[in-house]
Amino acid sequence: MSLSVFPGLNVLKARTVLLLLPFLISCASYRTKLSDYYSNIGRENYAAALEAKKANLFLSQDRNKLLYYMERGKLFHLMQSYDSSNLYFNKADEFLESKRKTAGDFIVSNLLNPMTQTYLGEDFERFMIHYYKALNYLYLNDPEGARVEARRITLSTSEQEDKFRVGSDRYKQDAFAFMVQGMIYELNGETNNAFISYRNAVDLFLSNQSHTYYGVHLPGQLIRDLYKTAFAMGFTEQIDIYASKTGIPFEQKPVAEGGELILFFEKGMAPVKVDQSITVTNDGINGFFFDGPYGRTGVPFNYAAAGWVKPRPLNEFRMLRVAIPGYEPRQYRVDPFTIQANGESYTGELAQEFNVLAKQVLEERMVKEIAEALVRAVVKKTSEYAVSEAAKAVAKSSDKKDEKKKQRDGEAAALTAGLLMNIFNSATEKADTRNWQSLPAFIQYVRVPLKKGNNQIVLGSTTGEKTVSINGSGGIQLMNWCIMH
Repeated sequence: MSLSVFPGLNVLKARTVLLLLPFLISCASYRTKLSDYYSNIGRENYAAALEAKKANLFLSQDRNKLLYYMERGKLFHLMQSYDSSNLYFNKADEFLESKRKTAGDFIVSNLLNPMTQTYLGEDFERFMIHYYKALNYLYLNDPEGARVEARRITLSTSEQEDKFRVGSDRYKQDAFAFMVQGMIYELNGETNNAFISYRNAVDLFLSNQSHTYYGVHLPGQLIRDLYKTAFAMGFTEQIDIYASKTGIPFEQKPVAEGGELILFFEKGMAPVKVDQSITVTNDGINGFFFDGPYGRTGVPFNYAAAGWVKPRPLNEFRMLRVAIPGYEPRQYRVDPFTIQANGESYTGELAQEFNVLAKQVLEERMVKEIAEALVRAVVKKTSEYAVSEAAKAVAKSSDKKDEKKKQRDGEAAALTAGLLMNIFNSATEKADTRNWQSLPAFIQYVRVPLKKGNNQIVLGSTTGEKTVSINGSGGIQLMNWCIMH
């Protein structure tokens, strides 16, 4: 049946396609949208990356502003423009404090996909803002600014813990953040606070039988830092307790005359968040479930989230395809980096492994991700029914006297409208693939004793070598070396 007899419906169809076209076009993955930017970052062509970022309108949208601020902050950090870097990291902080997902976010997300929501960051991304801001302040010779960031790590930890019930095994604290916090307190002369931070980090590693935390094994340097600050505070019983727990004895070492350099080695880029499709099934008895790598898992249906649409019996939805996010690691060898200083060689230890951390944190909330995708799928299917019924009613309300023809026209209109809505729903069913991809793949660190005065230090890795000059002034100094490829 030709639809030319329904001019109103043809206009509706044309308008629908025109209105939906921007959404269909915008459904490309986040990686695709910023491919030029990240390609230049990976090649360490930072000036070109800055130009590619300026030309990209996607990040300037309000819902993507956090990513814009974080990426710009990291880019200026790589360019050693530390004032500009902190300008944007401060904007990221302000954005996180002021922005919340709105009711409109949820409605649009259910009609389209979660990439239309305001991006508020992965939990570990928020901790990394403090890390880079602290380094920036230290490069700017502002230890007090770095100290403020150390204290804000505690506030961020408290906010993270408040999100989950007591006893939950979700990602609530970050061992690397505690380690950095302890270092900043230590360089500011707050030995007791440094001890507490190091102890908090060690406890996270010891909470697992394998003494690992999100892909990182308990660093020997962390234990030595704990012992050193405990000894300085006279907490000898704490040394005995942790020596018993770790099997690592306390060894007192002389204090280096020129102080210490703590170097962070950042390698590569963080894993890419990708779109993946799974099937959620409803057996009509036990509700929704999906079969994953760990067996069959039930998926709760959030009636409140879908309550603003006209309800239909859930048993009508026996099998639904939904899109959920996943992580695709970039392949980098975690080879230890080395430092040559004053005739001695030092080897770095792994401190943060984002390929593991990002994947495991996502897995911890996977049922929630699937439940939200399920609501979206049901809302979209319900919208298909509603559009079909509305088109059918419009076609049958014509002035034609032939009732059979009205019926045929109504069914044809319903079929066409439903098909259009189905095409739109299928095209817009995407997972949220946004993430802070210029974070490193992993971070290693090492402490190096310094002599008084000038120290020529050679940094080495499998991908390059670098020589830096450090003035040993008797205190602790922090710096990082970033290799993006």
